[in-house]
Formats: sequence, C-alpha cells, structure tokens
Amino acid sequence: MDALAVALQAVWSDSGFAAFTVGNGIMIIVGIILLYLAFAKGFEPLLLAPIAFGCILANFPKTGFEEEPGLMQAILYGIHYEIFPPLIFLGVGAMTDFGPLIANPSTLLLGAAAQIGVFVSLMGAMTLGFSVQEAAAIGIIGGADGPTAIYLTIKLAPHLLGAIAVAAYSYMSLVPLIQPPIMKALTTQKEREIVMDQMRPVTKFEKLAFPVAVTIVISLLLPPIASLMGMLMLGNLLRESGVTDRLSDTAQNALINTVTIFLATGTGLTMKAENFLTYQTILIICLGLVAFAGGTAGGVLFGKIMCYATGGKVNPLIGSAGVSAVPMAARVSQIVGQKANPSNYLLMHAMGPNVAGVIGTAVAAGTMLAMLK
Repeated sequence: MDALAVALQAVWSDSGFAAFTVGNGIMIIVGIILLYLAFAKGFEPLLLAPIAFGCILANFPKTGFEEEPGLMQAILYGIHYEIFPPLIFLGVGAMTDFGPLIANPSTLLLGAAAQIGVFVSLMGAMTLGFSVQEAAAIGIIGGADGPTAIYLTIKLAPHLLGAIAVAAYSYMSLVPLIQPPIMKALTTQKEREIVMDQMRPVTKFEKLAFPVAVTIVISLLLPPIASLMGMLMLGNLLRESGVTDRLSDTAQNALINTVTIFLATGTGLTMKAENFLTYQTILIICLGLVAFAGGTAGGVLFGKIMCYATGGKVNPLIGSAGVSAVPMAARVSQIVGQKANPSNYLLMHAMGPNVAGVIGTAVAAGTMLAMLK
C-alpha cells in the first residue's frame, strides 16, 4: 500500500492539477468566453477561435511548451522571430485590389489621417505610466491591423503581446458596432447623402508599377518594415501579373489560412495568467478602444475637410475606412452611406482609404521602430 501511495503521489505531483492556480482557471474561462464570441456571435472567428484555444492551452501547467522542442515551440518561434506577420501580409496583398487607391491617390491622405488614433492612444498610455515602447505598441491597436500590431509588439513590448493582440482583433471584429455612431455623430445628413463620381479605370501597368514603387520608397525610407511592406506588395504583384495565378491562389487561400492558424494560436499561447491578469491589461483594452475610435474620427474629420475642399464631391463617410480593417471598414462606409441615400454606392471609393490604412499603419509602425528601438 505504501508503494501504491507513493506512486499515486508521484502521479499527482507530476500532473497539472498540482500546480493549477486560480489564475489558470480564470484564463481558461476567458478562453471559453472568447470561443463563444467567435462561434456563437461571429466575432472574427477565423482569428478569435485559435487565439482562444491557444489561451486555454497556455494555462495548463507543466506542459513544457516553451522549454521542450516541438510544435508549440515552433509556433512560438514563428511569433517571436517575426515569421508569421509578413506571411499574413503576403496573403493580404494577394487578396487586395489597389485599384481604388491608384485611381484616387488623394484617399491616401484619409488613410494617413486615420492614424491619429495611434498617436492619441500612445500619448494616453505614456500619461498612464507605460514606457514609450509599451505605449507605441498599445497605440498601434488604433490601426486595426492585427499582424502589424503583433509585429510591433514583439519588437517593442513582447510581454504585452497577448493583451494587445486580443484588443486589436476584438476591435477589428466590432467595426460594424463601433464605427457607425462615430460616423453619424461627426457628419450631417446632407454629407452622408453625397454621391461620389465614378472612378476612372486603372491600367494594368499602373497596377504593376504601384507595388514595386511603394516597396522601393517605403523600404528605403523605413527599413524596419521592409519585410511587411515587401510581402504585402509581392502578394499584390502575384495577383495583378496575370501569369502567376497558382501562386496568387496559394497566397490568398492555403498559405494565409495555414499561417493564420499558427499566428493566432501562438498569440493565444502568450496569454498566460501571470502575464494577462494584470491592471495593465485593463488599461490596454480601454486604450485600444480610444485608439480605434480616434482613428475612425480622424479619418471622418479629414473626409469633411476634403469634402469642403472639393466643393462637396467627397463623402466624408469614406474617411472611416482609413483604419486598415480590410474590407470590413469599407463595407461599413457603404452601409451607413446607403442608409442615408439608398442610391449611394461608396464601397469602391472607401476601398481607397481602406487600402491606404494598411500602408499607413505599417508606416506608423516603421516610424515608431526607427525612433524607439
């Protein structure tokens, strides 16, 4: 009996139950809640579901995920050494049509204006006691670009990765709820009813020259984001070339789906109780909302300036798409505009600032890296 008791004691001591804490239990419940939001409510399920399950896995004690070689360590390697975000950008580029931005280059200004939320939140975070590196990582939530947020956070504040990633992806999924009240509050009924002129056709040469030119200029100006911008533009070249359909199809389907699973699961694996259950996490969630709302407001307000400058030819609603939640933010511009004027069709016009927002957020991240790292 003594031998049996010793054996059972050894089994218990080696089990996760022996080291299980209240914090682990809370985080597992958080993971289950996130799964519910992903599956039952449809909040970015492709991203939130693997993040949630990664969070659950991270809070099982004694798994050895970070110490022992294996799949989980390989996934964490891909997170910490910035492999997955550029690959996500490759797929995003292959799925994105830059035509609306090329046809109306002035919408690049709307994408830039929407980055105001990043810097408002950065200053707010510094005021609340975060270091400038932590504040920069928190502020980038306002760009509504998950891969860029992860990329910047890993470089500047890796200990905040779980909280920042969850905030970024949660607010991306809530675009249809957060943006319309801000858009309506900052515009008049007459402004929302504006019907914009049809955009000019874009030539194939322009579509091929644009990603090459952007890659050269931005990579030389901001080398820290050359991998992000290079992969984004390579994906777009594969899409537009007309002779690399197989590669484009792989990038925008099989590859991005595979990498999304690894990136999101790896992000969840960073959500350990000791890292996540802190006062800082609550502040990050709140500051992320400020950043996102500020970005939306900045885009709409600059849209009003463009409306005035063009004699009423620009509908300010497209400015809200300056955050880089592609194409969800552009669809919200379309929906709000069509409610004001059923004959209004803003989707393609809003895709210009939406695509510009992807570039703008990456540029903001690169600027922070150049200044702070």
